Amino acid sequence: MTASSPVEGVRALAAAAAQGAGLVLEAVTITPAGRRRVLRVTLDLPEDVPGGVPMESVAAASQALSAALDDSPVMGGAPYVLEVSSPGADRPLTEPRHWRRARGRLVRVALDDGRELAGRLEEAGADGVVIAGTAVAWGRLGPGRVELEFNRPGATDDSEPDDDPDDTDDETDDEDETDEEGKI
Repeated sequence: MTASSPVEGVRALAAAAAQGAGLVLEAVTITPAGRRRVLRVTLDLPEDVPGGVPMESVAAASQALSAALDDSPVMGGAPYVLEVSSPGADRPLTEPRHWRRARGRLVRVALDDGRELAGRLEEAGADGVVIAGTAVAWGRLGPGRVELEFNRPGATDDSEPDDDPDDTDDETDDEDETDEEGKI
């Protein structure tokens, strides 16, 4: 693919539109759909910004990209449909930036030795990640996934009672406790 291809041209315009809205460009795809094409642009927050992607920012980037495409010959004369969105919860974690954005979330990942590791993503640093106390180097990680949580720790929900009659402070479950840190 040359730098003058439609995807590369759109990528340059989309990156500028994303940056103007405080976002980063995740992906650009152009798919034929009959006599027209579907141009899909996925935007995300920078890796150091927590939380979800504000739809207002996606809308601002979409408007800026639409205007830039109208003024550019990059898509040629054929009609197209522009779709701009955020990655969504099912995006695989494949790049260090994805892992950094998922800090604090439950994740599941296949390791290079065929084992699977699941737990809370505690850290994502220069050497790799720490999942549930287990350090894993970047080279050992396959694509990971964020596990959806309906009652995420730290979230407040006034509709649930604070006291659980089955949960007492003097009971411990020795099976779930470990006294050594793991490293893979």
